[in-house]
Amino acid sequence: MTFAFENLTVYQRALDFSVAVIDVIDGIETPRKHYRLIEQLEAACTSVVLNISEGKGRFSKKEFKQFLYIARGSLYETVAMLQIFKKKNWLGEKPYQTLYLEAEEMNKMLSGLINSLK
Repeated sequence: MTFAFENLTVYQRALDFSVAVIDVIDGIETPRKHYRLIEQLEAACTSVVLNISEGKGRFSKKEFKQFLYIARGSLYETVAMLQIFKKKNWLGEKPYQTLYLEAEEMNKMLSGLINSLK
């Protein structure tokens, strides 16, 4: 038996994305250890997958759609945080580009799913 959200491709992608971001975070060394920013990035990236799963467990398409909007907002927040980390040179170009491209794909998937829910 599986939970309904586990069958969503966008959920699987968001799960992998969250793990990839956390893996990158694990390697970050900052001069003053900006723990709050690191925690915010962890919260934002995991919020994407958590809101997809929570929304799928709701009782109406309208509720599910609202949680998908929140997931997409968290994805945008994650990208903004990654940009900050890149500008601070805490994140290299290659890992940034990899995560950015994956975020672009998830954005398309989330938007498509949102638009499909009438």
